[in-house]
Amino acid sequence: MIAAIKYLWNHPMGLKTTHFWGPAFNWGFVIAGILDMNKPPEKISRNMTLALVIYSSLFARFAWMITPRNYFLLTCHLTNITVQLNLLRQKYRYVPKVSL
Repeated sequence: MIAAIKYLWNHPMGLKTTHFWGPAFNWGFVIAGILDMNKPPEKISRNMTLALVIYSSLFARFAWMITPRNYFLLTCHLTNITVQLNLLRQKYRYVPKVSL
């Protein structure tokens, strides 16, 4: 058990590095996007959602290109891209009700 903790602590992507804590906090974007799925579609911001798709796309590429590869960051941003694209799908499939 202690050996496993030492390994996680001293690993290049371990607990004492920004390679761990950066992605850990970026999961907040994913959680916020998942919570936004309960919003009415007219309240979803197209511009912000597109900005988050672009942001996560750039950082997913970064996570893939750095050495050693940061799979934790990559997973976070690929999940965020999926969540944000789903929000855009909800927004564009929404047909407002017209009352006469």
